[in-house]
Amino acid sequence: MSARQGAALRLARRGRRIAFAGLALGIAAVLLALGLGVLAPGGWSVWEVLLLICLVGNLPWIALAAATGTVGLLVRLRGRVAPEPEGPVTLRTAIAVCVRDEAMEEVLPPLARLMDGLAPFGDRFALAVLSDTQDPAHAVAEEAAVAAFSAGRPKGAVLYRRRAENTGYKAGNVMDFLDHHAAGFDLMLLLDADSEMSAEAVLRLARAMEAEPRLGLLQSPIAGRPAVAPFGRLFNAGHRAGGQTWTLGQGWWQGDEGPFWGHNAALRIEPFRRHCRLGPLPDGSHILSHDHVEAARLHAAGWGVRVLPDTREGAGGSLESAPPHLLAFLSRDRRWAAGNLQYRHLLRDPSLSRVGRFQMLQAILHYLLAPLWFAMLPLAALNAAFDAEGTPRGALVALLLLGYAALHMPRLAGHVAALLRAPPGTRLAYLRLAVSESSFLLLFDPIIAFHNTIVVLSHALGLSHRGWPSQSRVERRIPWAEAAAFLWPHTLAGVVVLGLLLASGSAFALLVGLPAVAGLVLAIPFCVLTAAPDAR
Repeated sequence: MSARQGAALRLARRGRRIAFAGLALGIAAVLLALGLGVLAPGGWSVWEVLLLICLVGNLPWIALAAATGTVGLLVRLRGRVAPEPEGPVTLRTAIAVCVRDEAMEEVLPPLARLMDGLAPFGDRFALAVLSDTQDPAHAVAEEAAVAAFSAGRPKGAVLYRRRAENTGYKAGNVMDFLDHHAAGFDLMLLLDADSEMSAEAVLRLARAMEAEPRLGLLQSPIAGRPAVAPFGRLFNAGHRAGGQTWTLGQGWWQGDEGPFWGHNAALRIEPFRRHCRLGPLPDGSHILSHDHVEAARLHAAGWGVRVLPDTREGAGGSLESAPPHLLAFLSRDRRWAAGNLQYRHLLRDPSLSRVGRFQMLQAILHYLLAPLWFAMLPLAALNAAFDAEGTPRGALVALLLLGYAALHMPRLAGHVAALLRAPPGTRLAYLRLAVSESSFLLLFDPIIAFHNTIVVLSHALGLSHRGWPSQSRVERRIPWAEAAAFLWPHTLAGVVVLGLLLASGSAFALLVGLPAVAGLVLAIPFCVLTAAPDAR
């Protein structure tokens, strides 16, 4: 690339970022004006002042979501992306899958399909199983499973390595492999234990990396693996609709300073090994959520990090397992919160790019804003019960509808794009799916908001646990007693807020607040019924 071309690209990227920031600020201004129009009439009660503070605190995240979804929808409907590179694959790729106390009978079959699909390319692709399993008995079974998997495959096609100590968690596992076992490889395709990729998807990544020598990391878009229970099916439907739109919108303004999600991505080994070695944080703890930090290090070193653009409908051959039930999701979210909140130590780190630090700030705010987000529900109920005179009902309904649409714009825009592109005979079926997913999310959202509020407060009080526990990936029925033991605080919070709405004596307040309160009051049956694998 010539100096003139580089300057032109930087100018275009700056213009896109200015336009994106202007769109986000405009959306925030509209929502703030609506909020003032709802809260200001009749004077300011203490509840209304607190509600305004919560609204202003959440506006950056809401506006970011709305702007990203809007841009993503336009890019998705336009349907034009850069042509995919073709030609021979000459770089050698190590397909590294990280495991820790995993059920290998679930991990290995997708890897077998992938390696069979890549077999025509000979030694250009090899599999490395990187184990951090600590239990000796489990490790013996794990090694035996990999040995059976390797039987009949060419020598050197499968490597198994287990660390005695899982220092640095997954990031340490990966770097240990790159330091001691990656000789002769140019690229690494990083997978999690629940990842599944087709040979075609892997070849797209490898060829794109080969075509652009300054591309340090290429992240594949990811969709959910098929699920049987309603929780996984509906969660996947929303993730598929919103994830693609978010990725396209984010990629439009971030360009080659894009995100890394930690798996289903190809990375160039030499710059990754040189720039992405993670030391301990100032408090001596290891970085749990490594991906954003590694992306920001590559940005700062001048290497491109990008999400492979994809406007096609469907998964594109790159999958992961969704949490199989609500309790598994809440457990995973607690783990992710622990990792994301660590980024507060790195926001001023000059070795990270500005866009990378902004991505980490986004990750922090995803959890840190939860108390302000959830607080609006009881504050609104208190305002309705004790001081709701003068609240304009039309403006309130408009604020609620526009705020919901802005927050969920990537997902709603994804459903719109899918409906527009669906064959005429399938549109009604997809519309039913979109309505079911939206109803599911209406109950799901307040549960998550309350849960993340508890998580953030537990971190603030020093009550959070340390470590990186394994995920639950198996669909199963959730007994009522198990759901109640976990979700009784959520239910209690819902009952209290519902009582305040009933105490207001306002049928309008009850009607407006019921959609948000229902998810909390019904948290236990929601958990049990959506986990049943035979439910429809």
